[in-house]
Amino acid sequence: MTNIPHDEPVFQISVVARMVGLHQQTIRSYERVGLVQPARSGGNTRLFSARDVEQLQQVIRLVNDLGVNLAG
Repeated sequence: MTNIPHDEPVFQISVVARMVGLHQQTIRSYERVGLVQPARSGGNTRLFSARDVEQLQQVIRLVNDLGVNLAG
């Protein structure tokens, strides 16, 4: 990923789910509440950037390590 801009949407949700260890449905629910906002392709497929993946990892840390709930 060295030549790919950090905010370029390149990952589909199935890849992101494996990268961060979440179920795709969990990622969709995080999107619904505004914790991540992936880009959409012309066919309406979610495309995540490296920055989006980092945001998801931060959410996971907050939930798992600090016990923050989604409302928090």
